[in-house]
Amino acid sequence: MKALFSISALILAVSLLTVQAFATPRHGVAMHGETQLPPGFTHFPYVNPDAPKGGRLTLGEPGGFDNLNPFTVRGVVPPGIREWVFESLLKRSHDEAFSLYAWVARAVETPTDRSWVEFTLDERARFSDGSPLRAEDVIFSLETLRKKGRPNHREYYAKVIRITQPQPGKVRFYFDPSAPDREMPLIIGLMPILSKTWYSGQDLTAPSLRPPLGSGPYRISEISPGRSVTYRRNENYWAEGLPVNRGQNNFDEIRVDFYRDENTAFEAFKSGQFDLWAEKDPARWARAYEVSAVRKGAILREAIPHGRPSGLRGFVFNTRREKFEDIRVRRALGFLFDFEWINRNFYYGAYRRTASLFDNSDLAASGPPSPEEAALLAPFIASLPPEILRRSYRPPVSDGSGHNRAGAKQALQLFHEAGWELRDGRMTHPASSAPLQFEILLVRPEEEKLALAFARSAERLGISINVRTTDSSQYEERLRNFDFDMIIYDWYASLSPGNEQTYYWGSAAADIPGSRNYPGVRSPALDAMIAHLLDARDAREFTTAARAMDRILMAGHYVIPLYYQPTDKIAFSRRLGRPSRSPVYGFDIMGWWEKQR
Repeated sequence: MKALFSISALILAVSLLTVQAFATPRHGVAMHGETQLPPGFTHFPYVNPDAPKGGRLTLGEPGGFDNLNPFTVRGVVPPGIREWVFESLLKRSHDEAFSLYAWVARAVETPTDRSWVEFTLDERARFSDGSPLRAEDVIFSLETLRKKGRPNHREYYAKVIRITQPQPGKVRFYFDPSAPDREMPLIIGLMPILSKTWYSGQDLTAPSLRPPLGSGPYRISEISPGRSVTYRRNENYWAEGLPVNRGQNNFDEIRVDFYRDENTAFEAFKSGQFDLWAEKDPARWARAYEVSAVRKGAILREAIPHGRPSGLRGFVFNTRREKFEDIRVRRALGFLFDFEWINRNFYYGAYRRTASLFDNSDLAASGPPSPEEAALLAPFIASLPPEILRRSYRPPVSDGSGHNRAGAKQALQLFHEAGWELRDGRMTHPASSAPLQFEILLVRPEEEKLALAFARSAERLGISINVRTTDSSQYEERLRNFDFDMIIYDWYASLSPGNEQTYYWGSAAADIPGSRNYPGVRSPALDAMIAHLLDARDAREFTTAARAMDRILMAGHYVIPLYYQPTDKIAFSRRLGRPSRSPVYGFDIMGWWEKQR
């Protein structure tokens, strides 16, 4: 008995030592495996650590803004507030799939099961008014954001069941053991830190034009509502010398000007009214830069390769609408989008057709599922399209002639299978005699030609599509309440998809106003794949779950996918300098600088 007790004690001791070995304070944390950068690294590899400070950067944006509170879904917030005014406990490296390094927290600690995470705060941390950033502010931030923040904040932070302060300057978060989520230590690491003193008197759910107090490198120094916002670098920024900030935040001032629409903004850029333009239109890239400023070298152009996944941009069906409940109707309309003709005639053949949420990466589903994928899909096969086991999603291909007869024939067959028929030149449902008609709601005028081309194709089968462009405030309100038939939307994808997928595609998010489950996806199979994704313990498990999730999502035909480019096309003033290379996720303007004159 004594020997048995000794063996048990030894096993327990070894187990405790194993947990302790992985629960020691570290300089960073990776979602899977180890961080690329070792302790003591001096700067991120994609920055110039000796970049000069000073000068002014002026940016241009279409649209406007009516809110400076980035933690509510109400109103339109200008770019930069969350990234430049607020800090988080850890900072992301844009050169790795998902690795975070010390920032407000100088150390992070989590056990192998990631059931909790502990942060040791940097005692030097200060808000921009000089007040110290303390553990109380971190706790207040989580408690406030999970009660009153954006839907994604409320969903993520609800997984925290207990918060303790083991020692002064340390905060530990415990996670719900009934719903394990290995991403949670990193999610908490990216939580924005709010000043308890300042925000205790604020309504976090209400839009506001009062410049917020943060601890980041910039603060808002001037606003002209709807027209411009100016950020001024905090000369006393406490974290200026940290490795995660070296070579970044180089401009003394960043001003963002707003223009009526994208075309107006582009004309302002060409005339020198702001400094950088990220070009999204290949046609404009091909033919609209024959101007004096480019010829004389005042404006430079570069196509910078990146390694990030394509994401999913497309025409989005609102399946909450009865007309789009049937997958056959959605598939049929997909056959009417003539990508080959549009790419050649609108975009000079510059785009690649999107076939996956994760195109341009190893996470994309391809061909038939692997045995590991098939095992994950097996419990749900009866509810999934049968072709899911034969191949991954492949969008229809036309002959590019502009007539797309083969696509129309396929679409007509699917409409008939779904109970629709052509009557007097109109696609009609026999049971109700209702014609098939719907609205595509837009906010960007430059997307009108794309939507109108789709509408013309659909018109040949007696389908009436109204294209409507509205102002940004009304558009955001209608999106928030899922008040649309169809939109064009772009879901960003990273090399480490995680909790945000529940916000994008999870069944529980389908009825939450402000979530990004715009199609209204309700799929137990997709929910299960997202759960596998979040529970993956190594890169192989993670990749398998991502591919299975991608396979189910695309097979559901919730979106008519559009296209993507594997390079960032940018035009910029010759006054600007940039690092010799860009990170995997694409160029980062905060590592640029103004050249010394």
